[in-house]
Amino acid sequence: MVVARVTFREERCKGCELCVNFCPRGIITMAKHINSMGFHPATIEDQSRCTGCATCARMCPDLVIEVEREVVRVG
Repeated sequence: MVVARVTFREERCKGCELCVNFCPRGIITMAKHINSMGFHPATIEDQSRCTGCATCARMCPDLVIEVEREVVRVG
């Protein structure tokens, strides 16, 4: 089983929404709060639903997103 952890550097996010539009699971949204640059940063709704595909990180023009994947043995 693959466990993924997605980290957003919210203070660098310009709110372009590319990660939101390209996430195949539809689990990335724009936060309700505003960062120090005046943008609503991207955030992940349900970390447990992330497959670790890293499409969001590849689409981000500002390198705001980091995806880590870990293979966990079950059983």
